[in-house]
Amino acid sequence: MRAARAVTIIPATTTQFSPLRLGVAAKKRVAAYARVSTDTEEQHSSYEAQVDYYTRNIQENENWEYIDVYTDEGISATNTKRRGGFNRMIADALNGKLDMIITKSVSRFARNTVDTLTNVRLLKEKGVEVYFEKENIYTMDSKGELLITIMSSLAQEESRSISENVTWGQRKRFADGKVSLPYGQFLGYEKGKDGLPKIVESEAVTIRVIYRLFLEGKTPSGIANHLTQSEVPTPSGKLKWPVSTVESILTNA
Repeated sequence: MRAARAVTIIPATTTQFSPLRLGVAAKKRVAAYARVSTDTEEQHSSYEAQVDYYTRNIQENENWEYIDVYTDEGISATNTKRRGGFNRMIADALNGKLDMIITKSVSRFARNTVDTLTNVRLLKEKGVEVYFEKENIYTMDSKGELLITIMSSLAQEESRSISENVTWGQRKRFADGKVSLPYGQFLGYEKGKDGLPKIVESEAVTIRVIYRLFLEGKTPSGIANHLTQSEVPTPSGKLKWPVSTVESILTNA
């Protein structure tokens, strides 16, 4: 009789992406990303509402483990370089701390097609899924990448269109003789009733002093020291005059 062949049993290896961990069904480690692009009071309320919504939504799902709500408040950018919360979330996901990210829409995630696809593909390689609520897109779905490409392209085009409209509006105002000036930091002038700059005599005295001292041979540094010692307020109301402020006034920059 032939002897029975010895069989070696190799147990399954458990990884961070395994559906079972130590015999117990693993919960998905879920985070959300929330962003508003301006810091107005109205948008601040929207920002707080998003954070509260995602926190409760994740915590109330018994199959999910709440990790965090990553946020960027008051930031508007067509790329992700200036978005600290977003970049921290991507780093945590790539380091194996997340299984799933929920966000409101493709345009909230990124307004740049390249950024969207690059980050989505990086996350997919690590087994991290992104769910875009508005578009109902799951990036692990077979149709996900095609839909993301289309949606992010539309978002990028929308961003470009808004930028062009703002630029056109500014040019039209200039053509009509309407000028927007930062009067809060514009020494010597205020906005007149006709919308044009109006001289503020009390501040014009300082402007005349600066030009007189310059014509007498003082350097911008010397003028700045003189104004500081005389306790003359700067355009922003401070008592220490930076040399750059004097140079800006002398050059009308």
